[in-house]
Amino acid sequence: MAYNRGMTATQSLRQCDLAIVGGGAAGVLVALHALRTATTALHVALFEPASVLAQGIAYATPWPEHLLNVPVGRMSGLPDAPDDFLDYLLQVDAFPGMPRDALAAEYAPRRCYAAYLQARLEQAQAGSPAQFSVVHDAVTALQPGTATQRLTLAGGDSWQARQVVLACGNSMRPLPVAGADALPPGKVVDAWDYDGVRMLAGDGDLAIIGSGLSMADSVVALANAGHRGRIHVLSRHALLPLPHAHGGAASFDPQPLPGLPLRQALRALRGHARDAVAQGLPWQSVMDRIRPLGQALWWGLDAADQRRFLRHVVRYWDVHRHRIARQVHAQVTALERSGQLQRHRARLDTVLVLDGTLQVHAHGADGGLPPLQVGALINATGVETRATAMRNPLVQQLLADGHARPGPHGLGLDTSVQQGHLLDAGGQPQPGIQVVGSLRIGTLWESLAIPELRVQAQQAAGRALG
Repeated sequence: MAYNRGMTATQSLRQCDLAIVGGGAAGVLVALHALRTATTALHVALFEPASVLAQGIAYATPWPEHLLNVPVGRMSGLPDAPDDFLDYLLQVDAFPGMPRDALAAEYAPRRCYAAYLQARLEQAQAGSPAQFSVVHDAVTALQPGTATQRLTLAGGDSWQARQVVLACGNSMRPLPVAGADALPPGKVVDAWDYDGVRMLAGDGDLAIIGSGLSMADSVVALANAGHRGRIHVLSRHALLPLPHAHGGAASFDPQPLPGLPLRQALRALRGHARDAVAQGLPWQSVMDRIRPLGQALWWGLDAADQRRFLRHVVRYWDVHRHRIARQVHAQVTALERSGQLQRHRARLDTVLVLDGTLQVHAHGADGGLPPLQVGALINATGVETRATAMRNPLVQQLLADGHARPGPHGLGLDTSVQQGHLLDAGGQPQPGIQVVGSLRIGTLWESLAIPELRVQAQQAAGRALG
């Protein structure tokens, strides 16, 4: 893609109107909307050390077995064009011969979404009066100012920007065991290292720590790479992601749910699910019905109920809310039925290196499990949400210098609810810095998926250029 090919981070130009920090899906969506919104020759700069934009963690996989968790018809990056992703796939003939209605219900490979965002970004650049440049370097420090914000890059350069949007994306939690960093190279692989996971396929047993979406990615990758050994899945709850389902839409009114105490809200949802099943509808239709209210449900809980949710409910919410394509679920459950995949409800205690293999010790509700001998571990513990634990130099600098504070319950960075402005250590909004995406999880809860990202990106771009 031709993003001002002649411009590099070593040139004399060090100023821009809008600096976007992060070039994954969230950052590219902000850039896309900024270029579509711009009416003058302002300068939009996107800072991303990776050589390819729009991939980030979720969409970096090149493997066709890694599917979107949302049907094609609901994955548009443009709020004002809900069929845009569907239209793109038809334009490039990604699914030859598939009718439009069938394609709208399909779960496309995730690599298609990165290609879609790249194509739409290039089109937006070609039709925009704004100048767009990509700086392939990481932002390691940000100093807020009244008129301009100062960004320091890992390579030593500095930029000034009138407005900054932080779209830093996701980072994985560390393996929850002491001494994990000292384990031999190649013996611990992150689930987001898609090629690395496939390279583990063979005859030996493996262990996956975590049982969520990243686990499902790893299991289907191993299966498609021909893995023949057992796959042990360990997590505190050992709950697998649940599948999407086809069927009619639930018709109840969800508006009374936000504002209910947690117990009442859960009781009401269970009742609606029972009613749906009695009417011949899948329980999933209830979750689809409340999907637009995810943030309102979170805001409607008081702080004590939010803590109860995080302590007792969150894992059950995750498996019902963040569902997977039916074919992925079928593949995972078939492996479990065959005995190749074995689930263990347990917490990891220690991992020992013995004669080139790993001995995994864990304990469950009924005591210790027999040690597992495996060739390697896959870390599928998911997204790191605790601000103070994030392995991001920029986030840590903002916290250390008082330019940011952790969000509610220590999740993400604190932002103003409506405007998305970063709040400093004293709780004051900083008008020159907006936050988009997963860093807003503590404030919004639902802030990782495309339906939220596209709206946040459009609003952030509009405010920044306004």
